[in-house]
Amino acid sequence: MSYVQQVLQPGETLRFQTHLHWLIYLYAIVALVIALALLISYYADPSMNVLLLYGGILFGIVAVVLAIPAWLKRLGTEIAVTDRRIIAKRGLVQRHTTEVNLDKVESVDVDQSIPGRLFGYGSITVRGTGEGIATLDNIAHPLEFRNKVMVR
Repeated sequence: MSYVQQVLQPGETLRFQTHLHWLIYLYAIVALVIALALLISYYADPSMNVLLLYGGILFGIVAVVLAIPAWLKRLGTEIAVTDRRIIAKRGLVQRHTTEVNLDKVESVDVDQSIPGRLFGYGSITVRGTGEGIATLDNIAHPLEFRNKVMVR
């Protein structure tokens, strides 16, 4: 059972739930593409230098090493909007949670770069009265998140 499901109060309903965008795997994807390019060029002409094979294997290992922390970060992050509050949880073993009551939300700012607009990710800044500021980076569907928060 997810953290959000565990902390829902009686009568509280989930409006929207999102997660970190898949683009957090970007460095791992780039390393994997380089590994595949090196391996394909080696196997296309086996008389090529054996360094292509070793480079492909090395970049494959780098891709896995880069993908594991990104996967754990994505797995350990939950972001949700209920009819009463915003819930954000980060971490698997060590947990950091942020909850803001919807009646205390002053504004929700969305920051999206050009790639963020193209791929559907961005950063959300929730400003609450007396509760400070909560920032959520690289979340998927930030505009839909904002719309669900702002609907009263």
